[in-house]
Amino acid sequence: MKILLFGRNGQVGWELQRSLAPLGELVAVDRRSELCGELEQLDGIAATVRAVRPDVVVNAAAYTAVDKAESDRDAAHRINAEAPGVLAAEAQKLGAWFVHYSTDYVFDGEGTAPWREDAAIAPASVYGATKAEGEQLVAQSGARHLIFRTSWVYAARGGNFLHTMLRLAQEREKLAVVDDQFGAPTGAELIADVTSHALRQAVAGSADGGTYHLAAAGVTNWHGYASHVIEAARRSVQGEKIRAGTIDAVPSSVYKTAARRPHNSRLDLRKLQRTFGLTLPPWQHGVDRVLNEIGWAPAANTP
Repeated sequence: MKILLFGRNGQVGWELQRSLAPLGELVAVDRRSELCGELEQLDGIAATVRAVRPDVVVNAAAYTAVDKAESDRDAAHRINAEAPGVLAAEAQKLGAWFVHYSTDYVFDGEGTAPWREDAAIAPASVYGATKAEGEQLVAQSGARHLIFRTSWVYAARGGNFLHTMLRLAQEREKLAVVDDQFGAPTGAELIADVTSHALRQAVAGSADGGTYHLAAAGVTNWHGYASHVIEAARRSVQGEKIRAGTIDAVPSSVYKTAARRPHNSRLDLRKLQRTFGLTLPPWQHGVDRVLNEIGWAPAANTP
């Protein structure tokens, strides 16, 4: 099996290079590759698919600057909507599978119930709208596909909430973090491993394609997430670096953002777990693992 991966140096793309490699020959590209991996260049990415002629195309690239997208609509639309449509269409011509990643932002973010895959789409931001259109174009392409909606992604590398909290906790004595947005921090490593597992079953014909929700188990809010990270860091071998003694819980209204954030990012994971025979771990497991990986391991006398 030959796999073509777009977005090789992103948080998820980096982990996919590891998890997909055992499945077959992996060709990984990004905007700096000899083969075109820049999603804004629609003709270029189509030419890359034709040149490689893969059995599977995986798109781990996206426009993820949620606030900037509000004023940069054309670029967000090209990368998040048009490009996945082009890649899926090229995959369909080859009879290849297409794997794509989407987001909880395709929903309106209201209520408290976890979102099911068949819930009504009602994005409240440009980012969410472009991701929703990308999903639709993939589904309409006729390509055999897997779309994974996920949320609150973090990794050992790259910029994300976990790294931001660690940096601020070393710089400030007091932090204020939102407590009225709920979801599950989801590690890029988990996303990549589940993708590989699901893709293998789908290609073998033992599981159906379609749209699935993929996140860590459990639920928290940003304040709970930050508190977990900082408390774990405080108990680590570098614990003396943590200055933050207070983490205030505040409503979203305290922070004015260009794009509206969903209050409810909970995802119903039952379809994914049932279809692929998986048990998704609690979100704390992945967070603790990444903290260890980046040097915030527990001190020797910590239980």
